[in-house]
Amino acid sequence: MRRGPGSEASLRRRRGPARLWVAVAALVAGTIWLCSSSSVGLFGASYRVQDVDVNKLWRTADSNGWRASSAPRTYWSPPPTESESSGYLRVRCNGGLNQQRSAICNAVVAARIMNATLVLPELDTNSFWHDESGFVGIYDVPHFIKTLKYDVRIVMSIPETTANGKTKKLKAHQIRPPRDAPVSWYATVALEKMKKYGAVYLTPFSHRLAEDIDDPELQRLRCRVNYHALRFKPHIMKTSSEIVTKLRSEGHFMSIHLRFELDMLAFAGCIDIFRPQEQKILLKYRKEHFAEKILIPRERRLIGKCPLTPEEVGLILRAMGFDNTTRIYLASGELFGGKRFMKPFKAMFPRLENHSTVGPGKLEENTQGLAGSAVDYMVCLLSDIFIPTYDGPSNFANNLMGHRLYYGFRTTITPNRKALAPIFIDRAQGRTAGFEQRIRQVMFNTHFGGPHKRIHPESFYTNSWPECFCQTNTRNHADQCPPDNINDVLESQFQSEEEMEEARATNQTDSSGQAEETMI
Repeated sequence: MRRGPGSEASLRRRRGPARLWVAVAALVAGTIWLCSSSSVGLFGASYRVQDVDVNKLWRTADSNGWRASSAPRTYWSPPPTESESSGYLRVRCNGGLNQQRSAICNAVVAARIMNATLVLPELDTNSFWHDESGFVGIYDVPHFIKTLKYDVRIVMSIPETTANGKTKKLKAHQIRPPRDAPVSWYATVALEKMKKYGAVYLTPFSHRLAEDIDDPELQRLRCRVNYHALRFKPHIMKTSSEIVTKLRSEGHFMSIHLRFELDMLAFAGCIDIFRPQEQKILLKYRKEHFAEKILIPRERRLIGKCPLTPEEVGLILRAMGFDNTTRIYLASGELFGGKRFMKPFKAMFPRLENHSTVGPGKLEENTQGLAGSAVDYMVCLLSDIFIPTYDGPSNFANNLMGHRLYYGFRTTITPNRKALAPIFIDRAQGRTAGFEQRIRQVMFNTHFGGPHKRIHPESFYTNSWPECFCQTNTRNHADQCPPDNINDVLESQFQSEEEMEEARATNQTDSSGQAEETMI
């Protein structure tokens, strides 16, 4: 039986034991799957800050027996054929690379909810990156379609239709979906429009499906899209591989996402550390791009809404015990405020690289716009330690933290900006007693990328535990790891359904033939 469009409840019938087998060749295969050791917390349940060995951070965080698994745990019906489909779903994904990445995941889930055929998602590259590479220029399209062939039917474009001897392209009905729309909106409002017009075009499509979905199988589908189907094109993977190989040739390296850029600083309202002329630029940008709102920089800093400065990042690393031989890869756009903000950081940690300074001679040709962000993403994913300096909904840092969690609980050091703010304010005012001890007290009070409960406002894309994880040894049936090789299992299910349909058709033909013979 293939599923009909139905409501949320109809999405929960189906599914049988299965599991994704994934080759751990991240740069070549792009799929991710690792196991780790079993204990609680990187440093154990309790520790004294002065006893922490920072060298342990170069290892992956402890898994407590969990590992990644986005395979369905219950019966998962194959996608509809062309004749069974409810219609065609087009979406336009706006924002930066990782906001678009989340939107692509949501588009696949939306198509599944509506029993629809998904048209390859459009990326609104012009408004943000000013390039026209689009989905086909960034992602491996054949791999994307093949990986999701048991989940949704995907086409490159809406096909032409023929009526009264005339051929024309089916026009999609445009809809602006509500922000964080529930599953029920897609199963009713959007589906009704799709059935009426044959195709719908959802735009814009950033944050247009609720993150909290009361169906773990749909959440696991999000993970299959994000961590398995979305693989960058070969030239991006090759460039990333060359950078990682060169960085790792001299030992461990960490990556840092410095979100100290014009747009984020203007959005956050953190302008008090800049010169008057720079403040004017920030205020002008904010007025042109964001809703009017009175923001007081000191208050913003105290509630953790200001990105860390490069110098603050350096002070944190030094307080934690990293020395000036530490090799660091910087992922960032153009830093606002010029070299004076980077100077103190470079003095503390001189071994700094980015995708323009390390790699092959013609590297820069392959690292513009979305492609450059994609290279940064892969290098940060594969680094031994990743440090975000600012996190927000569906952005670079959040998606990477979630990907690294899925990729074997790779160490992520997440500064608590709210807890750190009064420490840095005291330092700026000359109160430096116990500065490094206070920093360590904050920084070592974290999970470092290990499994942990997702608490609002933490995003599902930042932490997909426990839905997209399983335990190798557990008495809880819901957490048990499903059987190996989801592709073989689902293909077997798919072929079984086809054989059953053929058998039913044969039986009907035989019955008709027997009736005719009886009549004769």
